Amino acid sequence: MNLKGRSFLKLLDFTPEEILGLIDLAAKLKAKKKAGEAHDDFRGKNIALIFEKTSTRTRCAFEVAGHDLGMGVTYLDPTGSQIGKKESIADTARVLGRMYDGIEYRGFGQEIVEALSKYSGVPVWNGLTNEFHPTQILADMLTIRERFGTLKGNKLVYMGDARYNMGNSLMVGCAKLGMDFVACAPEKYFPNPALVAECEAIASHTGATVRFIEDPAEAVKGAHVIYTDVWVSMGEPDEVWAERIADLEPYRVNAELMAMARPDAVFMHCLPSFHDLGTGIGRKIHEKFGLTCMEVTDEVFEGPQSIVFDEAENRMHTIKAVMAATLA
Repeated sequence: MNLKGRSFLKLLDFTPEEILGLIDLAAKLKAKKKAGEAHDDFRGKNIALIFEKTSTRTRCAFEVAGHDLGMGVTYLDPTGSQIGKKESIADTARVLGRMYDGIEYRGFGQEIVEALSKYSGVPVWNGLTNEFHPTQILADMLTIRERFGTLKGNKLVYMGDARYNMGNSLMVGCAKLGMDFVACAPEKYFPNPALVAECEAIASHTGATVRFIEDPAEAVKGAHVIYTDVWVSMGEPDEVWAERIADLEPYRVNAELMAMARPDAVFMHCLPSFHDLGTGIGRKIHEKFGLTCMEVTDEVFEGPQSIVFDEAENRMHTIKAVMAATLA
């Protein structure tokens, strides 16, 4: 696998073999870290992290991964650069590309990260856009393989709004790796038909399936993984909460739903999660709508089938693999 100099913008750009190669590399780097073996082979390299949307896991994963690899890391928060304000994306890219060996971007439209890659001349890594979240999917797939020993043939059910980055990226990842993907939600929350068609074409070559089911009980039959995300994405207005709660409350992941899947099924979530009243937004929604949880119950989130923190840790190992492979 030779990915040197390539950007990591979306999984559609990579073959199944390349994606599996990144997962294999992540597993090797994870084993080295657990064993306390140094792997700082990139001393002298420097990377820039552009965050137009803040994050806990993505920022920490990139920073720790970069430091483990021996690199210098510069973090630019939403007020820390002129990108898109006083300076165009193209100009920012050309400046940073002359100072840094790689650039991470987390923010809004996919066209921004694509432009950074086009003009910077160095690898660019997508830490999240409105459309795709590829580093999260690598972490998810490593976590699933650690639990079940394989990926091909496993069934993943995504509960809730599948129109944006997580629904899109899980569908692409499953199609690429021969997994059965089901989006379970009201029809208006299904992904873009053009992307669905592209994933169906990929699935025809990998043995995957791509399906859309509105009935939760039917959707989770035989599922290895039940996955969900918050009902309102970053950047969306508060006014949509009432509609989302009305539409998606029947799709909350609870113990009854988990019991309808395989006995060894696991629960996954990209985090943060509104499973209790421990967050400001959670308390606000409780005061307004009377809910004590949203997309998943606390019983499931904290229960023995939940592997959300294994998944969160694996963000670091898979991000490290992406950087090591593209800068090698």
